[in-house]
Amino acid sequence: DYIDLYQVHWPDRSTNFFGRLGYEHQPLADEVAIEDTLAALADVVGTGKVRHVGISNETPWGAMRYLAIAEQRQLPRVVSIQNPYSLLNRVFEIGHAEIALREQMGLLAYSPLGMGALTGKYRHGARPAQGRLTRFDRFRRYSTPRGAAAVERYAQLAETHRLDPAQMALAFLLRQPFLTSVIVGATTLDQLAVNLGSIDLTLSETVVAGIEAVHAEDPNPCP
Repeated sequence: DYIDLYQVHWPDRSTNFFGRLGYEHQPLADEVAIEDTLAALADVVGTGKVRHVGISNETPWGAMRYLAIAEQRQLPRVVSIQNPYSLLNRVFEIGHAEIALREQMGLLAYSPLGMGALTGKYRHGARPAQGRLTRFDRFRRYSTPRGAAAVERYAQLAETHRLDPAQMALAFLLRQPFLTSVIVGATTLDQLAVNLGSIDLTLSETVVAGIEAVHAEDPNPCP
């Protein structure tokens, strides 16, 4: 009868998302203004078809613009932001985390395992037949040399502390105060069970320090 949360998939303008870190100002002739997008969302909220609205793959400027327009024009307030966030990509912490906390716009983290890379199943060049990076090799974001090196170090850290690498990666995300939830993908029920087990895993300060040490040496290898 209705949608609980409807999220805009990505900005309708030229900006730096999907791995682009540097911003180059290139206005598009046909770009849709955030004001118009939010007004359209207000229409579907007003009809009762949608309860809440959110954004995805959005920049800090875009997030604050949505919030400002909603306040100025009495339009629906954005309640969530769906952006990538993982041990391989912690860019969200730089410009978005404060917004998420101060504005109560929680992060729904996608690719929390780097398309499966952080499970360790692609270590040493392995390509399991049913692995997502095997089946869809056009996705190169998490298959770079820097990414592989970081994955190896995180996997070794997990082994040292007798942890499942996927659970360690997810548990680190779940302890972040700006995070509402993680969006996990699983091909099998066994994989899903491992992912869900991260809910009950509390990382020791030693493990967290080890994660931070890897991050400090090569921050965000797969932005």
